[in-house]
Amino acid sequence: MIRDSLWMIVSVLLVINTFVAIITVFSQKRDIATIWAWLLVLIALPVVGFFIFFLVGSRISNKKIFRLRTQDQRGLEQIANNQKRQLHKIEQLLPIPDSASELVRLFLTSDDAVLTRGNDIQTFTDGYEKFKALFEDIRHAAHHIHLEYFTIYDDRVGNQLIDLLVQKAREGVEVRVVYDQFGSHGQHRDMYKRLRDAGGVAVPFLMRRFQLLTLRFNFRNHRKIAIVDGVIGYVGGFNVGDQYLGEFKKFGHWRDTHIRIHGDAVLSMQSRFLMDWNATAEANELLTQTIDYFPEISELPGRSMVQIVSSGPDNDLKQIKQGFMRMFASAGSEITIQTPYFIPDAAVLETLEIAVMSGVRVRLMIPNKPDHPLVYRATQYYAKELIELGAEVYRYDGGFLHSKVVIIDHEIGTVGSANMDIRSFVLNFETNAFVYDPEFATHLETLFEKDIDSSTRLTIEDFEKQSFWLTFLQKFSRLFSPIL
Repeated sequence: MIRDSLWMIVSVLLVINTFVAIITVFSQKRDIATIWAWLLVLIALPVVGFFIFFLVGSRISNKKIFRLRTQDQRGLEQIANNQKRQLHKIEQLLPIPDSASELVRLFLTSDDAVLTRGNDIQTFTDGYEKFKALFEDIRHAAHHIHLEYFTIYDDRVGNQLIDLLVQKAREGVEVRVVYDQFGSHGQHRDMYKRLRDAGGVAVPFLMRRFQLLTLRFNFRNHRKIAIVDGVIGYVGGFNVGDQYLGEFKKFGHWRDTHIRIHGDAVLSMQSRFLMDWNATAEANELLTQTIDYFPEISELPGRSMVQIVSSGPDNDLKQIKQGFMRMFASAGSEITIQTPYFIPDAAVLETLEIAVMSGVRVRLMIPNKPDHPLVYRATQYYAKELIELGAEVYRYDGGFLHSKVVIIDHEIGTVGSANMDIRSFVLNFETNAFVYDPEFATHLETLFEKDIDSSTRLTIEDFEKQSFWLTFLQKFSRLFSPIL
C-alpha cells in the first residue's frame, strides 16, 4: 500500500515536472534543436535540471537587450548607409571575385558593417609576440585605451597588463576595460582596484555587480578586442593570461591567431566597443562620438579591405554564422577552417556537405585534447561526419589549438573570436574581421600548412578503432550540442 502511494506521488511529480519543463522551455523564442536539448535536461534531471536551466538557459533580460539594440553604430552609421547606396561602385573596386561583393553586401545589410580600405594587418600566432606588440602600443597611447576581453586572469600577464594600464591612467590617458565576469572567473577586485584608484575604469559586461537573480552564465561576452587611440586595433583568439603563453602543462604550446590592424577598420572596432560600453556603463560614464575616438587617418597605411562584423544574442540574424555560410556556399575550390570547437548546426553542416560533394576541397583542423570534455567529444563526432563525406580533417598535435580562422579560395579570410560552434553562432557576443585580400588569405593558408606538419590526418579507421565508451560519449555529447 505504501509502495503504491509512493509510486503514485513520484508519477504525479514527474508529470508536473514535465509540464513545467514544457512551459519553461517554450516561454521564450528558441530554435527546435535547443528546445529538444533543454527538454532532455529538464525531464531527465528533475529539479536539478531546472537549477541548471536557471544558471545557463534563461535568456538575457529584455531590458539589457534593449540597451544593446538601441545603441547606434556610433561614428559609422552614416558611412554604412552611404555604402549601401553606392555598393555598385564598391563592387567595381574589389579586385576579387563576385563572392566578395556578396559577402560585403550581406554584412552591410545585416550588421551595418562598413567596408574599410587601405588597412595594414600584422598576424600573431604566439602569445609572447602578441602581448609584446600590444603592450608596446599601449605604452605609446596618447589619448585612450579601450580593451574588451572574455578572459583577463589575475595572474602574471594579467597583472602586467593592469600595471601598464595604471601607469597610463596616471599619465592622463583614458583607460576603459570591459571583461566577461564568467570568463574571467570573477571580478578580481584587488587587481582592478589599482586601476580604478589610478583613474581608469573596469566593468563586467552588462553587469556592474554580482547579481544572482539576473546572472546568465550561458550568454558570454567572448569578444577579444583592443583599441589604442582609435588608430591601432587588435582582434582574434588570444585572451589575457599565462596559459595563452603556453605556460600551462595541461595545454602545452598555445596555438592561436590574432591580428593587429592599423587603418580605418579600427574605427569599426571602436564603434563596437562604444556600443558595448554604453550598454554596460552608468549614465554618467556614457561615451559619445568625438574626433578623439574616431580620428581621421590622412594616409592609408596598407592595402587590405576589412569589415568588422559582430554578432550576439541581442540579434536574431546571427551575422557571423551567416558570413561563414555565405563563404562556404560561394567557395569554388577550397575551404580551410581552424577551430578549437567544431559543433555546427544543421544549416552550417549541410552547407559544408554540399561544398564537399560539389568538389570543393574542405580542410578542417581541430585540437588533440579537450579543454571542455563534452564539447570536445561533440567536436569529434562532427569531424567524423565530415571525413565520411570526403573532407580532410587534421588533429593538431603541437599543443592546444585555439585558432579561429576561415579561408576560401585563397582570397578571403576571417580571424576573430567566433568558433565554429552553436555557442558562438547563437549564445556568445563575438567579433570577427573579414579580410578581402588574397595576400592575407595566402598568408593564413601558409600558417595552416605549417600546422599540418605538427598534425595527424584523421581517418575513418581511427574512429572505428575507438573504444565503445568513447564512441558512446561522442554520440551522447552531440545530443547536447545546441546548449554546450
